[in-house]
Amino acid sequence: MEQEVKKAILPIAGLGTRFLPLSKVMPKVLWPVVDKPMVEYAIREAKEAGIEEIIFITSSRRDIVLEYFKPSKSLQALLKKRGRNHLIKELDELKELVKGLSISVALQKKPLGDGDAILQGWPKLNKQPCGVMFCDDIIESKKPCLLQLIKIFQTSQRPVIALARIENKEKLSSYGVVEVEKIASRVFKIRRIVEKPKPDEAPSNLAIVGRYVLTPEVFDYLKSADLGKKGEIILAEVLQKMLDDGKTIYGYEFEGNWLECGTKEEWLKTHLYLSLKDERYAPTLKKFIKENRLL
Repeated sequence: MEQEVKKAILPIAGLGTRFLPLSKVMPKVLWPVVDKPMVEYAIREAKEAGIEEIIFITSSRRDIVLEYFKPSKSLQALLKKRGRNHLIKELDELKELVKGLSISVALQKKPLGDGDAILQGWPKLNKQPCGVMFCDDIIESKKPCLLQLIKIFQTSQRPVIALARIENKEKLSSYGVVEVEKIASRVFKIRRIVEKPKPDEAPSNLAIVGRYVLTPEVFDYLKSADLGKKGEIILAEVLQKMLDDGKTIYGYEFEGNWLECGTKEEWLKTHLYLSLKDERYAPTLKKFIKENRLL
């Protein structure tokens, strides 16, 4: 029986250590990219991909990320009283974004890795496949990246991982890199996953991006996984165990531009790139850069 993907897990419980000290008080996924937090880009992509339920994996039920998406009647009333209609419009746009989406929360009580975080969402899936989205990867594309993966899943009914080519060989040591067998345009059977390989030992230049479609079978493996060397359950290691057992996992080299926000430097690059492409801000920013001879 063909299964549909209508739910997406968004792990947001991470400590954000690369963004310290600010991440002590401001979760990484709320850092702005242009004038929206990273997490909002993921929510928009999920909704455009046909997702109906978002499952946030948090470390607290009163997570500030959830507060961001909740409407504030008192704030709306204050803005209306002061005639700040343009700000009311922006709040209405955020309200419209989450309209029709069911948003729920699952707790990750201890920081035991991305695999453990994803596993916490299992009770809310009703034994159905799901999307998984890491918010510090923003995908600029005509067709939502998650939807591209879902299309592959619809014909295969197997786990699907988003892949992107890394042209600079020296950068491969920062990613999970896959050994693959090409079976169609942009579609691969994954043979092996190598975490952060040395450039000369990388099996290809295809890196794993933070978008997945996972099946109930993946969760069976997550449930039985042992804590690894770092004392964590790592999704890539669990997927490798499945490959070792002869299970089929597909990779899809998605169409679009991968914008990273995983480090301060990557976040700054993405923030600048999208800001200079935004018609609301680009003219002023370009003029400022020129006048101050910043380039």
